Amino acid sequence: MTDELLIGLVSISDRASAGDYQDQGIPALREWFGAALASPWRMETRLIPDEQALIEKTLIELCDEVGCHLVLTTGGTGPAPRDVTPEATLAVAHKVMPGFGEQMRQISLRFVPTAILSRQVGVIRGKTLILNLPGQPKSIKETLEDVKDAEGKQVVPGIFAAVPYCIDLIGGPYAETHEAVVKAFRPKSALRR
Repeated sequence: MTDELLIGLVSISDRASAGDYQDQGIPALREWFGAALASPWRMETRLIPDEQALIEKTLIELCDEVGCHLVLTTGGTGPAPRDVTPEATLAVAHKVMPGFGEQMRQISLRFVPTAILSRQVGVIRGKTLILNLPGQPKSIKETLEDVKDAEGKQVVPGIFAAVPYCIDLIGGPYAETHEAVVKAFRPKSALRR
């Protein structure tokens, strides 16, 4: 088994995939992981339209064929008719991890009351953790990192603090983070030195 974390990034947008505007989700995530991860990693990216069958096929490919340890989607999690990312994610899931969606909405509610319209989910497929993130770069960063007060103290933990340990538990590589960006939390018994 390699120690390199393989991350799949899937930006889901009819307009961006058609070239009507520049996708912002994948560049924002690439930049965030560049700052956040202290251990080796690489990524596979996909830019696809809001088509449930295609989203399902892409998630299955990244999990089962490419072998990603973590797959993050951006976009398609609202209440609009074309927003089908959560449905596609749940359709390919082996286990549902409801805490991720709950925490993402908790974080977003600190910024906008419309966070309750978000339907993001977290699931496991085989040895892959799949998380639906918001579509906007600012919201992506807020969701992954801690929400801090004016003095820089943590108010609400970001979801990424739990991701490395989850990846450990499902058989993936030991991912380490730069604590200035986000501190990976593991029980003392799971720490490597």
